[in-house]
Amino acid sequence: MPIKKLIVSSMMVAGLLAGSAPLMAAPQLALPDFTQLVEDQGRAVVNIRTVQTVREVVRNVPQGMENDPFAEFFRRFAPPQLREYRAGGMGSGFILSSDGYVLTNAHVIADADEMIVTLGDKREFKAKVVGSDARTDVALIKIDATGLPAVKLGKVDQLKVGEWVLAIGSPFGFENTVTSGIVSAKGRHLPDESYVPFIQTDAAVNPGNSGGPLFNLKGEVVGINSQIYSRSGGFMGISFAIPIDVALEVAEQLKKDGKVSRSRIGVSIQDVSKELAASFGMTQAKGSLITSVDKDGPAGKAGIRAGDVVLQVGNQAVDKSEDLPRLLGSVRPGSRIELTVWRNRAAVKVSLVTAEMQDEDPRTAERAYKGKQGEQEEVGTSTGLALQAVPPAVLQKLGVRFGLAVRSARGPAMKAGLQQGDIIVGVAGEELQNARQLVQAIQAVKPGDVLALRVLRDGAPLFIALKPEKNTP
Repeated sequence: MPIKKLIVSSMMVAGLLAGSAPLMAAPQLALPDFTQLVEDQGRAVVNIRTVQTVREVVRNVPQGMENDPFAEFFRRFAPPQLREYRAGGMGSGFILSSDGYVLTNAHVIADADEMIVTLGDKREFKAKVVGSDARTDVALIKIDATGLPAVKLGKVDQLKVGEWVLAIGSPFGFENTVTSGIVSAKGRHLPDESYVPFIQTDAAVNPGNSGGPLFNLKGEVVGINSQIYSRSGGFMGISFAIPIDVALEVAEQLKKDGKVSRSRIGVSIQDVSKELAASFGMTQAKGSLITSVDKDGPAGKAGIRAGDVVLQVGNQAVDKSEDLPRLLGSVRPGSRIELTVWRNRAAVKVSLVTAEMQDEDPRTAERAYKGKQGEQEEVGTSTGLALQAVPPAVLQKLGVRFGLAVRSARGPAMKAGLQQGDIIVGVAGEELQNARQLVQAIQAVKPGDVLALRVLRDGAPLFIALKPEKNTP
């Protein structure tokens, strides 16, 4: 789609302001006109409203005693009460295909009991979660509609720094808001984000824009607006989008399997500094330095050792340490891959078979997904639990290896007495090792039977008998 251009001469502007015609020709400045792009592609952008039931345990201070010296006593020791209220959220998304698949951010639909998708023509549809991936912050949802306008998809490898881009979304709930900017950088790796090489832009993005599309001048989606860098909570000139090729890889797995499977090789890594590169006899500071190896993991069995520097995964270069988990994450578990590593001042090839990554990443645990519409649909049971992994620092203080924190409890979980803030650390008499162990235990429960969960509540252990219920169609 051709984009109209507004031709402005700097000398013409100066002449008009002075009240006279320009005396000489001057270089022309071409500015894009986004009107046709918005008309053609804006119809495929949607607003997403979410509603969730929040339950929390509170200890109330009697009315009129808020400033009493005994108020703190009630806050600590009053009988706990369950408070329930409805909370709403908002975000954006875009129609991926005419049969109702919509792409958005995982954090937009996290913990949602209900999702309402509003189209550009004001029609509203209830949506269900197809799948959600916390590591990349990508979610695929579905509405029951056909013949919908779908976006065109671009190629990120053709996107250039300095190129004009356009964001459409619902910042602060203002639907169909259009903002523009340029690509500030590509391949940005943010702290604790190893799986997404973000596109950085200066297009104005604010809360509510999350999940909306980032267009190039051809009217093609090149990214999903996901994060901002801000000290105030609002836009400060730096925003980040998930590249569309990364999002599509995730969406394909979510559509097929309802989840994303990633490979691991069992190593810890760090960046290669100039000093380290020189000590290894490398001419450039690049690659991913292996700092430790799980001897029973794929890398250990293949002979990878600490001090090796991974330079390539197959034919793909590893320039920075963050590249390695991202490249491995795009490989199906059980695949045979060839690594190029720098060892003893020479490059060598190492072949290995990858294993599947099992545990939830605590660094992205705050992007919890709703079990009712994600994991529990997959296992065929309903517990009414919404969970998130507990960060390692908290686990260390508690003295446990792994735990799942209860974000909310409904239905069977609420009947069993589970509360927000409880931490599940054991299942069926065994120490909890990962989230999959809990899912498998729930799957194995026969109708009418109960599952014993070991829980930490305010640091004290207790067992709770959970009776899952079968899903109803």
